[in-house]
Amino acid sequence: MHFAGLSFLRADDVKKVAPYVKEAGPDKEIVARIFVAPNPDKDQVRAMAKFAIAAYLNVPVYAAFHEWLGRGPKLRGMWDAWKKGDRKAAVAAIPDEVVDELIVHGTPAECRAHIQRYVDAGVDTPALAILPLGVDARQATRDLAPTGMKGR
Repeated sequence: MHFAGLSFLRADDVKKVAPYVKEAGPDKEIVARIFVAPNPDKDQVRAMAKFAIAAYLNVPVYAAFHEWLGRGPKLRGMWDAWKKGDRKAAVAAIPDEVVDELIVHGTPAECRAHIQRYVDAGVDTPALAILPLGVDARQATRDLAPTGMKGR
């Protein structure tokens, strides 16, 4: 089986991308790296996650991908500031809404439910990238485990 690896997209974006992957071959497996911050403090997650978003989404291939997905108007301020060399302004220009779309965050139960939305949208294999933003990484991993697997 061959796979298509996706990264930095929201669950609803999978519905737009999946047909192109499956068109390339019915045996294609859709693997998505999903950034997860199991922390219910939205302000803390948003403030910290914006640095990761700025670092990734200014890479040309990611910028083109998000332009194609229709997220360009929301990211234009970040891209413009980044091109001018103003990293601080670029981070500040990222709307909270973009963080909420691209980073799964909340309680562990909310995160698991959100990850399920990716599966329901067509992701065959969710590959979690845990962002320990304000939480212990080991505990976050345990907290995100499927409910029947805790303690293993």
